[in-house]
Amino acid sequence: MNAVTSDQAPILDIQGRVATITLSRPSVANRLAPEDLDTIRSHLTIINQKEEVLVLRFKAVGKYFCSGYDIASLGGSKEENAESFGDFVDVVERARPVTIAAINGGVFGGATDLSLACDFRIAVSHAEMFMPAARLGLHFYRSGMERYVNRLGLSTAKYLFLTCDKIDAQKMLEIGFVTEVVEADKLDATVDAWTDKLAAMAPIALLGMKKHLNRIARNELDAEDLARDISRAEQSSDLKEALAAWKEKRKPVFTGK
Repeated sequence: MNAVTSDQAPILDIQGRVATITLSRPSVANRLAPEDLDTIRSHLTIINQKEEVLVLRFKAVGKYFCSGYDIASLGGSKEENAESFGDFVDVVERARPVTIAAINGGVFGGATDLSLACDFRIAVSHAEMFMPAARLGLHFYRSGMERYVNRLGLSTAKYLFLTCDKIDAQKMLEIGFVTEVVEADKLDATVDAWTDKLAAMAPIALLGMKKHLNRIARNELDAEDLARDISRAEQSSDLKEALAAWKEKRKPVFTGK
């Protein structure tokens, strides 16, 4: 990412099937203030309404990916407490497109949950993460603890929450916190390769399975909605196109119909 000269609100860019939200407050390690959460929520509303968007990337400028929620905002109104941040991360998890976090450096506190809410996480080799809640006297919110347990397992969640140990990129990979670790100069190319791979999939199946897999993890599966999505995929033009492309030994061209 190019350096920026001053901090600004998270930036949204949409190019065809790909949307990118960039965290742009490098002077505070891309810490998220309440107004930043509102901005990202607005971006997500726009993205979710664009059926052509299949992939959403979270990127950041500067040395860090994100240092989490601005704890100076805690203890104020209901809209500015830890549960409110958890509600925001839930919105990210439920985003319609497949999501990728491009972790270009340190990821701390609530930002670790934001990362876990994404479907894939690509980190640079010098990345590190830690969850300092217990050290700060903060009790983490329910949905974040559930994500840690669902994604990483109970023992790993306890280790990270209760010891506040900082771990490096290799350990992040070993415990499943990140999907892949790459050298810093290969981060953008790797994220682009993942983006291209995902954006080339059949939209109905891709987005449907992302949605229902997340619901299964939360024990919230809607069997009727799953059945509708399965039937829709089986009756789609995209399935016919995939079968034709297989026979003709070419790449399929999907339309989401």
